[in-house]
Amino acid sequence: MNKATMTLKQSNTMSKENKLSICMKKISKNKELLIMLIPSILFYIFFVYKPMLGLQIAFKDYNIFKGVAASKWVGFKHFSTFINSPFFFKTLKNTFLINIYGLLIGFPIPIILALLLNEVKNTKFKKTVQTLTYLPHFVSIVVIAGIVVNFLSPSSGLINLIIEKFGGEKIYFLTKPQYFRSIYISMNIWKEAGFNAIVYIAALAGIDPQLYEAAYVDGAGKLKRIINVTIPGIMPTIIILLILKIGKMLTVGFESIILLYQPVTYKTADVISTYVYRMGIENSQFDYATAVGLFNSVISLLLVVFANKISRKLSDTSLW
Repeated sequence: MNKATMTLKQSNTMSKENKLSICMKKISKNKELLIMLIPSILFYIFFVYKPMLGLQIAFKDYNIFKGVAASKWVGFKHFSTFINSPFFFKTLKNTFLINIYGLLIGFPIPIILALLLNEVKNTKFKKTVQTLTYLPHFVSIVVIAGIVVNFLSPSSGLINLIIEKFGGEKIYFLTKPQYFRSIYISMNIWKEAGFNAIVYIAALAGIDPQLYEAAYVDGAGKLKRIINVTIPGIMPTIIILLILKIGKMLTVGFESIILLYQPVTYKTADVISTYVYRMGIENSQFDYATAVGLFNSVISLLLVVFANKISRKLSDTSLW
């Protein structure tokens, strides 16, 4: 019995040594790639995970002079204050509506653009259109917002000049709350549609050409080939990106909204991220702003889990 136990221990030791040897060989073989990963790993450690320690501010009556550790613990006081404030439902509603409209209108457009570009046979024209559509993504949001403001200017804006030419009255769009969501969503579509389409174009390139040939032989026209071959071929990509998009339902880029909104448009433009910015940066209520931001993040996580669960039930594609 003792000999059998010793043999088993030796076998386990040798097995561990073999695994370690194989692991070291793999590391040695891919050391260049691992070295390239180091900056990304360090970035996430110092700028993503380490700052999470500051989330405890949300549960404290933070005093900048005492520091985080010495500040008084108040539990869920700031969360309760936010939920009972008049800004809670207004900012939550605006955030959801902007994201829902963006999802319904903005999400399909990159897919449609990718499908259209996939059918273009002229390579030069295709590359030109791709370049023109994804170029705005690399332009600063400040410049993009400036262009939008100039286009909608009541005195010299192109849109108002066209309205005036057709006999209408000039409109100061950026002071009208009812126009803000449409302006914001349209600006984001113009800025991001071409860049987001790249993912779908890459997915389209992975579809087996023989499937198209088989569909053509069976008498399927161009539209039927798109419906029965192309769309099912990129459906896993669509589902994954949709889940990630749903996870960002409470996340709206506050930079672009701050550049466009005004106090008169707070009714439809003020979202959770801009409220956090005003409370934290302008009013120096760091503990309260952190609590609101943490609330936003927790709800976003729940949305991702929920969307992933639904996707796993309805299809074979999910994040985990």
